[in-house]
This record gives sequence, C-alpha cells and structure tokens, in this order.
Amino acid sequence: MSAFILNRWYGSPGILRVLIPLEWLYRMVVAGRRLAYARGWIRRVDLPVPVIVVGNISVGGTGKTPVVEALCRHLQARGWHPGIVSRGYASERSDPRPVQGQQAHLCGDEPLLLANRLGVPVYVGVDRVKVVQRLLQDCPQLDIVLSDDGLQHLAMNRQLEVVVLDGQRLLGNGHCLPVGPLREPASRLREKQLQLVIHGTPNACWPDASLMVLRQLPLRSVRPGDPLCFPSPPARIAAVAGVGNPARFFMQLRDLGYEVEEYPFPDHHPYSTADFIEIDKPVLMTEKDAVKCREIAPQGSVYMPVEAAISLDFWWYLDNRLETWRHPNAG
Repeated sequence: MSAFILNRWYGSPGILRVLIPLEWLYRMVVAGRRLAYARGWIRRVDLPVPVIVVGNISVGGTGKTPVVEALCRHLQARGWHPGIVSRGYASERSDPRPVQGQQAHLCGDEPLLLANRLGVPVYVGVDRVKVVQRLLQDCPQLDIVLSDDGLQHLAMNRQLEVVVLDGQRLLGNGHCLPVGPLREPASRLREKQLQLVIHGTPNACWPDASLMVLRQLPLRSVRPGDPLCFPSPPARIAAVAGVGNPARFFMQLRDLGYEVEEYPFPDHHPYSTADFIEIDKPVLMTEKDAVKCREIAPQGSVYMPVEAAISLDFWWYLDNRLETWRHPNAG
C-alpha cells in the first residue's frame, strides 16, 4: 500500500474526497449485507461449539494475532480445548485444510505462527464456516473455536466478537474504503456483544475498552541451528517488517535504543533471497516474517517474539461468558 494513501487514510483525506460517492456505495453494500443477515434473508450457520472472532474494522495490522494467542492460552488454562481458524492470506490454496509443516505459502504466515507457538489445531481456508466444520470433523475433542479475523464473515454465527484497535491510528480519518481505512462504519463499535481492545493508550471515545500492550520477548534465531549472537543497542541494524503497520515495529526497536535502517515490505510479503541481497547489517525481523525466512534469511538473523498483555477487566468479562457457555442452563 502506498505511503500516499496511508497518509490520506490516517490524516486528512485530501484528494481522496473525490472518491466519496464510492464510499457511499460501499457503505450501502455493507449495510445491505448486514440487514440481510439480521432479517434472515441470508442464513447464518450455527456451529456446535462456541466461536470467538477476533478482528478489526480497519485495514492493516492492529495486533489481532497476539490476542488470539493470549485467548488460546487463557482458554487452555480454564480447561477448554480450543482450535483456531483463519483465512490464510497469501496462501496458494483456498480449500479448508490443516496447517502442517513449515510452508507458509500453503497456509499463510499468521496461521503458521500460531500453529508453531501454540501446538493446537489450526485450519485455514476462504469459507470460514466450512473451515470450522472441517476442523471439528477432524478434531472432535475441541469444544471452542477462535477465529483469527473474520469479523465481516457474517455467515459464521459467533458467541463473542473482540475488536482490536491500534491506540495510535484508531479509526484514521473516519471514512470507509476507499476514502479511509474502515471496512465498516464506526457505529459497528457500539454493538452490545462486541468487546473492544485498544493496543496502546486509553481513549476517551471508548471508556469501557480494555487495554493491551505487546510485550517483547527475548530475541531468537531465524535460521534453525544458528547461534544467537546479535549486537546490543545502540548498534545499527536492518529492521525487516512485512506486516500491516511496519512503522510500529521500527519504533519499538528505536525505543530499545537501536539505530534502525528500515526495510518495510507489504503485509504477507512472499520473501525471496533477493530481498536480502543489499542488506549489509545484522537483520532483526518480526516473528510473522521469520516463519517465511527460515531458509533464506542471512546467517545470524533474529526475530523478536511478542505477547499480548490485556487488562484484567477483559478476562473477568470473558470468564463470565465462558461459564454461561459451559453451563447454559445454570440459574
């Protein structure tokens, strides 16, 4: 995505205002689709286990995948048996299938990351309902499903929606596509069953939102078997990020004291050795990039894992919901 469009989306729309008629058309399509599901003109599919969807209403990365990981670990600690479904962006196939091996081009980078970190069944595919059905067919021991993204996949009924917002970008210029970054109007955030998690500082517009920070974990080697030997700050390093918001990653590294030479790539970028030819400094990348670069990254490359730390009010709310799902006739 070009820097020009991002600047307009997260600043004044400027010349993009000429596209406002297209935004009106987009909003009408979104509203009409939601109305069709709400009235039952298009059928929602009920699934045999509770489904929690973690998503966002804007284009680009907001920290959804670390939230999915945190939810999965919390559910396991409470005695649940979760599985995960995802779209599998940038994968070469669209049919429902399990994430296996280390081939990100077949399943997508984020599902592979989750499968590696959590060791739970992770399935991907375009049709989210069919993916969940295949997951439960193959893994009948599962009793709850987490969907990494899928907020706009309305055919899949769900028991809880968790929307993650970037605490710095928020809703950008407030416009829907193509004038702004929103997939849905901001009014979507007022829905009753939706829980809002803000990555960053509190915001007066959503006083009831839970807060999240991404906690940095120790560096790890990208290439299997490589010794971990990476310079400490204030060394000059090459920072590689093919994520929704590379600037956030670069800022994290500068906050640690590194002198950063930036190498941003598009989200879900399919890396090749050519991407690293001109890099002559130690490489530090995101974990999402590392799962695709195990065989091609320069020797000595490292990545920085992160984990989501979410405020206690979110977990209290979730535990109450979990009890109602586990004992639906209680009381």
